[in-house]
Amino acid sequence: MDFTKHVTMDPSGFVLLADAVPGIVQEIRYYSTYNFVGQRIDGYEEPVALLTKEAARALKAVAAEVNVHGYRLKVFDAYRPACAVRSFVLWGIEDLDLRMKPYFYPDLPKQELFKRGYIASQSSHSRGSAVDLTLLDMRTGKEVDMGSPFDLFSEVSHPDYAGITEEQSANRQFLQDVMVRSGFLPIDCEWWHFMLADEPYPDTYFEFPVSSAYLKR
Repeated sequence: MDFTKHVTMDPSGFVLLADAVPGIVQEIRYYSTYNFVGQRIDGYEEPVALLTKEAARALKAVAAEVNVHGYRLKVFDAYRPACAVRSFVLWGIEDLDLRMKPYFYPDLPKQELFKRGYIASQSSHSRGSAVDLTLLDMRTGKEVDMGSPFDLFSEVSHPDYAGITEEQSANRQFLQDVMVRSGFLPIDCEWWHFMLADEPYPDTYFEFPVSSAYLKR
């Protein structure tokens, strides 16, 4: 696929996730410096989550179901501009920048992150219907223990990793079951990543920035 022929700046099919799913918690890591690169990522102009209308509608159903069980959804990333993905690729080429290695990929060389599928040169996030998230326990206000933190690029983050506790495994399975019931698909290397199965833009990659102001233009 010729990537340049499938990029658009049109945000008309997207919504602010906070508007579509009231009460959702957001910690947009790529707007911050606490991510595997160690700096704010290109294209992230606000710490907000954007999704296609279809994915947001499905995620609202997920939020309603987990609320019944005493949880809220916490989102780390949703729509990711194509320019952000390109910046990841350039970072992967730069061998000297290893400042965040101890926190996010302690056991792997940078180049292995692409080979093993942790970072993609073309991301489903850029099609607008993928989301990275976890559960927040409403009683404690803390994230549910999933056995590894978000964006830890390691086998321990694989959804079916056997070396975690039964409770951690059950937490992962609960999140996955709820997401799948609402139409999302998991992947085999990250327990936090899900993509809408019936995504509205399967062949389109978006370039517009993560910005509530851009949606209102």
